Amino acid sequence: MNLIEELRWRGMLQDIMPGTEEQLNKEMTAAYIGFDPTADSLHIGSLVPILLLIHLQKAGHKPFALIGGATGMVGDPSFKAEERKMLDEETLARNLTGIRAQLEKFLDFNPELANSAEIVNNYDWFKGISFLDFIRDVGKHITVNYMMSKDSVKKRIDGDSGISFTEFTYQLIQGYDYYWLNKNKNCKLQMGGSDQWGNITTGSELIRRMGGGEAFAFTCPLLTKSDGGKFGKTEKGNVWLDPGKTSPYQFYQFWLNASDEDAIKWIKIFTFLSRTDIEQLTEQHQKEPHLRLLQKRLAEEITCLVHGKENYEFALKASEILFGNATTEVLLSLSEEQFLQVMEGVPQHEFPLQKIKEGTDIVSFLAETGIFPSKGEARKMVASGGISLNKEKIAGIETKPEEAQLLHHRFYLIQKGRRNYFLVKAV
Repeated sequence: MNLIEELRWRGMLQDIMPGTEEQLNKEMTAAYIGFDPTADSLHIGSLVPILLLIHLQKAGHKPFALIGGATGMVGDPSFKAEERKMLDEETLARNLTGIRAQLEKFLDFNPELANSAEIVNNYDWFKGISFLDFIRDVGKHITVNYMMSKDSVKKRIDGDSGISFTEFTYQLIQGYDYYWLNKNKNCKLQMGGSDQWGNITTGSELIRRMGGGEAFAFTCPLLTKSDGGKFGKTEKGNVWLDPGKTSPYQFYQFWLNASDEDAIKWIKIFTFLSRTDIEQLTEQHQKEPHLRLLQKRLAEEITCLVHGKENYEFALKASEILFGNATTEVLLSLSEEQFLQVMEGVPQHEFPLQKIKEGTDIVSFLAETGIFPSKGEARKMVASGGISLNKEKIAGIETKPEEAQLLHHRFYLIQKGRRNYFLVKAV
């Protein structure tokens, strides 16, 4: 399969400009995607454009990742309900540094390659252009009628908040990016999400009117979840690529918890598994859906890609602790930082270290921490074998939590039944 056929099969192609496939089949083609520097990390909504660049480079073409240092100061109005907060230069600089470091993990920047990846910042070419120069040299080529015909602009004009002149000009600024890259980097293809189609076609129109060069484009669909929820969002917010914002364990869990319907789509988009492998895996999954084979493989592939194999193995251990038959040894194998990542969201209680040293019995311990409302209920659950401490079942009501059992010298992990966990901190 050629690149376009591959992307179409994977569900990564929506709109495509005539002649694009022929151009990619004809020669090595330079292509770019823009990334919005609204934060110092990309989130999983950015993975599709990143994967498009990876597929492009694997197919022998030259990828450019454009970080919008200039456009980030304006804000893209495309299908946004209201104007976005503008960023100051210090925040932008920090965000650009973070995003650049992340992109360098996924693409090959070896300068000896003919199709080595490059990162560009549109502030580099916009900083020397005055407002008068821009409206004279660029603005005159695109009519207001043309700009107002874009769906993203129409929605804002018809909405309650309207659209500012700043945001209205965004498509001209992004269009000029394409023109500049076409003229200076021989870039002939722009890619992006389907919500960018209007901005992308403005760029190709500028190239045609200002320089007469060749320009092509395609977009990928915007992802949604089968339950109607927004892709990449959880109750806690965005799922980030930065492990400091979203831990590798939480990242892994996001993919592991995908519905069957989503997993069937996402395994094609977010992995590089072959068509044969995916079809076989899907067939196995449909025979035994309770094994969640698709979700497990999807979570493995994408976690290894973003965070590496070591962090994937940690995520497996963490899942085993909360959902499997992990032993105390598995708990002890985690660093304190990893342990606390796993315990995020687990109810936490405190208990005096002095009482542990004095030999408090397990029943009093469970009641006084608040895990049970009374000693009677705690005694009953312990007697029935329903309580574990650090993944080891409590033998009887005479058991006493020992100081030597504290994980990282200050924690006990209490398990009540199969799925209820409590973290007790000795203070």
